[in-house]
Amino acid sequence: MTGGHAAGPSGSPHPRALTRGASVLVLGGGPDAEREVSLESSRSVARALESAGIPVRYEVIDQPTAMQLAGMPGDVVVPVLHGPYGEGGPLQDLLDRGGRPYVGCGPTAARVCMDKVASKLHASAIGVATAAAAVFNPRDTTPPIDPPVVIKPIHEGSSVGVHLCHTRAAWEAALPRVIDDLRAHESRPYMVERLITGHELTVGVLDPSSDGAVALPPIRIEPAAEFYDYHAKYTRDDTRYTVDPTLAPGVSDRIRREALSLARAVGVRHLCRVDFLLDHDHQPWFLELNTMPGFTGHSLLPMAARHTGLDMPILCAMLVGWAIRDQQPMN
Repeated sequence: MTGGHAAGPSGSPHPRALTRGASVLVLGGGPDAEREVSLESSRSVARALESAGIPVRYEVIDQPTAMQLAGMPGDVVVPVLHGPYGEGGPLQDLLDRGGRPYVGCGPTAARVCMDKVASKLHASAIGVATAAAAVFNPRDTTPPIDPPVVIKPIHEGSSVGVHLCHTRAAWEAALPRVIDDLRAHESRPYMVERLITGHELTVGVLDPSSDGAVALPPIRIEPAAEFYDYHAKYTRDDTRYTVDPTLAPGVSDRIRREALSLARAVGVRHLCRVDFLLDHDHQPWFLELNTMPGFTGHSLLPMAARHTGLDMPILCAMLVGWAIRDQQPMN
């Protein structure tokens, strides 16, 4: 495995030993568009920890105060939330103030990774290829990049609010919907990115801040429709996933190396998933970095982990163990 190793079931300690006897508070929900995904992911994590005999308290939250969080028992917090509040810094600020160890990166890295423009700048700075992009200006009816382009929110995941525009006519048709969304959600800026055609690949990364960091085998994603949208990710069963696919020479090693390098460059800890597009010339292009990947039945980081012998109870217990190890808040 690139960057480190992962022990299989025969070489792994019991999940209870990994958590050093700690009790765990699993959080799900949140106020963001991906709330339903968070609920499914968080329940899956709670079940995995419970099946390993680890004491778990499960709480569905919206936007709790620091005092409300403090009243929820648990030695370690696993905030399985997706979106700007739960994954993009505000919740991490509260958790840092509370002083409890928690799974996932600190607030500074969370904000960088939630911002697709900022994460693309970090990728470019370390030599990772990423498609040309610009911040969307609702006053500008001319696309800043010639089509084909994709218009998407800067701070959302799960393909929320994404528009593919192959032509100028498609751009003009998408504009009213994007502008209406901007009016309804003033804090949801959009970006315009050159549309690259090819296969989407994703790489899960475990414990990137440590010497034992692991870049999991890539997964190739082949949706039945043109675009890997929210429904293809979470509700449909016709998307094809290939773990550790046969790729052109050097591509698999390259994207695993780049995923780990980028995770380290932005300060991710414990876990993340890095998404790429592989064009028809076998050139990988960085798309985005997710600091709290999904844990649903369709989710990709657990799928790649299983391929290496890490089942969900062991994987979740490892995450809790790393949070205990890194008790000092890390920005």
